[in-house]
Amino acid sequence: MSQAPILILPDFSKEFTVETDASDSGIGAVLLQQGRPIAYMSKALSDKQLGMSVYDKELLAVVTAIVKWRPYLIGRYFFIKIDHQSLKYLMEQRVSTPSQQRWISKLMGYDYTICYKRATKTL
Repeated sequence: MSQAPILILPDFSKEFTVETDASDSGIGAVLLQQGRPIAYMSKALSDKQLGMSVYDKELLAVVTAIVKWRPYLIGRYFFIKIDHQSLKYLMEQRVSTPSQQRWISKLMGYDYTICYKRATKTL
């Protein structure tokens, strides 16, 4: 039997972590401090977004979460944990589509480090 997670109040003297993920049909994220959840976010993908590459879906998840939690993150150093290894080098890669350029521009002005976290299999 599992328990519902208890959300904590943010402590602005501590670092935040944003963990994101994308699937075939949706994106999701959790805002954490010291491994404890502050907020959750999920969104179903539109018909147009369903045809995007895995890379673009993962990038969309990151950008959507950062924009949503802007009041918590702007002006603070934080970590972004992703399970798509190539996104770790996001700012060093060539931008190949107008959508990617638009999304990456939304990340400008934030102070963060992207960390790769191996995905765990679910049963």
